[in-house]
Amino acid sequence: MGGEDRQRLDRWLFFARVTKSRTLAAKLIEAGGVRLNREKCRQPAQQIRVGDVLTVSLERRVMVLRVLSPGARRGPAVEARTLYEDLAAPTAQPSGPAVEAPRREPGSGRPEKKDRRALDRLRESDSD
Repeated sequence: MGGEDRQRLDRWLFFARVTKSRTLAAKLIEAGGVRLNREKCRQPAQQIRVGDVLTVSLERRVMVLRVLSPGARRGPAVEARTLYEDLAAPTAQPSGPAVEAPRREPGSGRPEKKDRRALDRLRESDSD
């Protein structure tokens, strides 16, 4: 195997747009947020190759990715998606709002200033 089919893990995470910078990728790896073929990685210089499976634990989700190719640059998102295959189960997207907002009949809400004054006049006339 030649040197071009391997790549540093922090660099690949940056090229695949998993992290915003190589520094953040290195911090994520050192913190234990990345597994390579089910084993924890602690070194950003860990070499990965095509076919490796990465489990990346991010703040709000966990990504399971199979490396399809090493990256040559940090290109657009469309290009970055060609570097990996997402193995995580697709999450169910809600089709609509989870809770429907309550509806009121027109005029059944809070009274306006004019209505409140009319109510006050009515109450004053009842108390006399």
